[in-house]
Amino acid sequence: MKSIPFIIALRYLFGKKSHSAVNAIAIVSVAGVAVATAAVVCVLSVFNGFQSVLTGRMDTLSPDLMVTPKEGKTIANGDSLAFEIGKIKGVKIATPTLTDNALGFYNGRETPVTLKGVVPAEYAKVTSIDSLRVAGGVALKDAASANPALMSIGLAYKLSMFDYDQPLTVFAPKRTGRFNPANPAAAFVMDSLYVADIFQSLQDNYDENTVFTDISLVRDLLLYDREATAIEIKVGNPKEIDKLMDDVAAHIGPDYVVKNRLMLQEVNFRMVQIEKWMTFLLLFFILIIASFNIVTTLSMLVLEKEDSMRTMAAIGMNRTSISGVFRWESVLVSLIGGVIGLALGSILSLLQEKFGFITIAQGGDMAPMPYPVRLELMDLLITALPIALITIVCAWVAGSFAKSRMI
Repeated sequence: MKSIPFIIALRYLFGKKSHSAVNAIAIVSVAGVAVATAAVVCVLSVFNGFQSVLTGRMDTLSPDLMVTPKEGKTIANGDSLAFEIGKIKGVKIATPTLTDNALGFYNGRETPVTLKGVVPAEYAKVTSIDSLRVAGGVALKDAASANPALMSIGLAYKLSMFDYDQPLTVFAPKRTGRFNPANPAAAFVMDSLYVADIFQSLQDNYDENTVFTDISLVRDLLLYDREATAIEIKVGNPKEIDKLMDDVAAHIGPDYVVKNRLMLQEVNFRMVQIEKWMTFLLLFFILIIASFNIVTTLSMLVLEKEDSMRTMAAIGMNRTSISGVFRWESVLVSLIGGVIGLALGSILSLLQEKFGFITIAQGGDMAPMPYPVRLELMDLLITALPIALITIVCAWVAGSFAKSRMI
């Protein structure tokens, strides 16, 4: 007896109906739920793809671990601290870096620049900076000029730098001494950099105005001795990063902060996650609106089947069983739409992930890149939750309305 409402619901949904309008509306309801569900799956997969792109780009110029001072701007003796950290078991390389702002001049143009001083041979092993060169020059560690520099593509574009023979002149304010209004030029330290190559990391914070050069040159320009703004670390076993982060923190004491790659990009990842779930909520409301069609369809079906409801009562079905027919009808419509939507969204996401039919123009002479997509099982499960909730609510409404129409 318990299976009779389900069998009748299947007959109403898939059998021939005397009124085709209700059947057509049911198809529209299924399609509405399916499209909204597929949209949720595709959008969540796109945000997963962007997170993957962010992680991949982060790997190129972000070290495995970075040590920065807890207070202040610089580490007093960066070379010594890097040497101590390098002796910790599991640390492959620890190298000091010094980052600060300066003013760059080239061929009559001027712009703020971010100078990052590194130990070229060590920094090339800590990051993938050599793989980012795009202009066919030489690596920073192989440059023969006295003051070599690796310039970002954004800065080269701003300065129209296409001739490596002309130096980039950089000015930095003196950190010590008094300012003489009669001779303002004396308040600055000047030096010239010769560009060895141009790099592109596809990260705005690096590509906009960054210049890599030797750390000794930046120290001379900024009037530092052995200071560093950070110690960047390459670990021997990436699987032990979290453990090694704790070991480094315990070794150097509470005056320093140790961060891994994810922590260095915490703001960017948090923004992606917030945008992802805010978009999910918006699409969830669209899915709720699409489910209104299910309620409307079932209400029309109840009105159409009032004679059949009296027949069911005459053959011995009680009110609960009769209302169960329309509850099952609602469940079938919601689940069919949800399953089709999950399958459709998954197929579209997998096709885009594998073949990259939709592309993004990157500007300039760069080839367009495929729209990033990554399908995750957890997102499918999360998408299924609102479908289950909508199914329960619609089934309750349909069953209650059917009971109210029974005499």
